[in-house]
Amino acid sequence: MSSLQSIKKIRLKKLGNIRRAGINPYPAKTRRTHTCQKALDDFEGLLKQKSRLILVGRIKSIREHGGSAFAHIEDGASQCQIYFKQDQLGQKKYKFFLNNLEVGDFIEAEGEFFLTKKGEKTLLVKDFRILAKAILPLPEKWHGLKDVEERFRKRYLDLLMNREVRERFVERSGIIRIIREFLDANGFIEVETPILQIIPGGASARPFKTHLNALDLDLYLRVAPELFLKRLLVGGFEKVYEIGRCFRNEGIDFSHNPDFTMLEFYWAYADYEDLMEMTERMFGYIIQRTANSEQRTIINYQGHQINFKTPWPKKTMKELLLKESKIDIDKIKKEELFERLKKIGVKAEKTMPKCKLIDELYKKTVRPKLIQPCFVINHPIEMTPLAKSIEGDLTKAARFQLVIGGLELVNAFSELNDPLEQDRRFKEQEGHRKAGEDEAQRQDKDFVEALEYGLPPAAGFGLGLDRLAAFLTDSHSLREIILFPLMRPK
Repeated sequence: MSSLQSIKKIRLKKLGNIRRAGINPYPAKTRRTHTCQKALDDFEGLLKQKSRLILVGRIKSIREHGGSAFAHIEDGASQCQIYFKQDQLGQKKYKFFLNNLEVGDFIEAEGEFFLTKKGEKTLLVKDFRILAKAILPLPEKWHGLKDVEERFRKRYLDLLMNREVRERFVERSGIIRIIREFLDANGFIEVETPILQIIPGGASARPFKTHLNALDLDLYLRVAPELFLKRLLVGGFEKVYEIGRCFRNEGIDFSHNPDFTMLEFYWAYADYEDLMEMTERMFGYIIQRTANSEQRTIINYQGHQINFKTPWPKKTMKELLLKESKIDIDKIKKEELFERLKKIGVKAEKTMPKCKLIDELYKKTVRPKLIQPCFVINHPIEMTPLAKSIEGDLTKAARFQLVIGGLELVNAFSELNDPLEQDRRFKEQEGHRKAGEDEAQRQDKDFVEALEYGLPPAAGFGLGLDRLAAFLTDSHSLREIILFPLMRPK
C-alpha cells in the first residue's frame, strides 16, 4: 500500500469516528460572522468589546503544546491564527479535535480575540464545528514543482498552495472588469452571440465539429463572434462588444490554447485608423488602472521593459519583411517563397496560398523581434477576406495588428461592407479550401444577404484576453493564466 493510500485509510477511519459521534462531517450551513481579513482589520474593537465571533476556513497548520494547540485557518481572503485550550473546551472536545481533525479539513471556530505574547492576533476557541473532512492530504511540497504540468492538471491544489497563483487570477478578473469599464464609458453595449454555429466564420481557423441530435444537424463551435456582431450593426446598433470563449482546433503552445477568451467590438462609422487611436487610449487606461497610477507607462514582461508611451510606431508588413528577410512580398513568386521558407526551417505546404506563406514568413522572421508596441499595418488583402482594402491600393488591407513582446495581442480592420466583393472573396476562400487549405474561411450566404440590406462603414477589433492577461502578469505561457488549460490525459 502506498503512503498516500495509507494516509487516506487513516483519514477515512477518522471520518468514521466523526459519524459515529453523531456529527455530520459535511454540514450545509455555517454561522460565520466575519471573514479572517475583516476580523483582523477590526481586531482592536473586537478585543476591547470582548466580542464573540465565528471564523471559518481550511486548517493549514496545527502545533500542539500539551493541553493546548495553535492552528492557522485560511479562507478566501487571508489567514488567521486560532488557539485551542483543553480547559476552555473540556477534555472530551479537545481530544476529539486532536484525534479527528487535521490539516486540510474545514472548520468553524467560535471565540474571542486576544493578543499572544509574541503579539499575534489570535482567536481563543470557545467552540468549534467541522465543516468538511478532507480525505486526501495537502501536498507538502508544491511550489516550484518540477512536473509543471501537474500544477495545471490539479489547478485546485496550485491555487490552494500558491497564493501568488490565486492573486494572478484575481488580477486577470480585474483586467476584464477594467476593459468593460472602458468600453461601457465609450458608449459600447455588451452582447452575446451564438457559440454553436452552422458555418464557422470570422477567422481563418480549423473549427471543432459537433452534432445536434434534436435537429440532426452538424454544427461547429465558433472560431470567432465576428459575423454575428456585424449582423447587429446591420440591425441598427452602432457600438457592440462581446467577451467570450472561442474554439480553434489547432496547435497548443505557450501562446495558443484550443479554447480561449476573446474580446471583439465593432464600431459603426469608424475605420481602422480610428481604432489605432482608440487602442492606444484603451491600453493606457488598462495599464494605469491595474497599477492605480495615472503615471504608469512601463511594463516588465519576460525580461523586457515595455514602454507604452504614445504614439506607437506604424510599420507596414511589406517594409518589415523586406528589412528582416530581404524579401519583397509584392514581387516574389509563390514557388520561390515556398523554397525560401523551407531553407529557414518553416513548415509549409505547397497547397498553401501565397498569403499564408507570407504570414508564416512574418511569424518566423518579424514578429518575435517586435518587443515594443508596434502597429503592423497594410497586410496583403488576401490575408484578410473580411476587411476593406486601402483607398487607392486594392492589394492591401485597411488592417493592423498590435504586436508587443513578440506577441500579437490585437487584430483589427476596417470592415468590408460591399456584399458583392464579400461574396467574391468567400468564393475565393472556398477555392483555397478545395486546394487543401483547411483553415480557409467558409462561404456564408446568410451573412452576404445581411450585407445586402446595408452595413454602415465600420471598424472591428479583436483582442486575445488570455494573452493580454499573460502579458500584464508577466506570465510566459497562457497555461499560467487560464484556470484549466486543456491537458493530454495521463
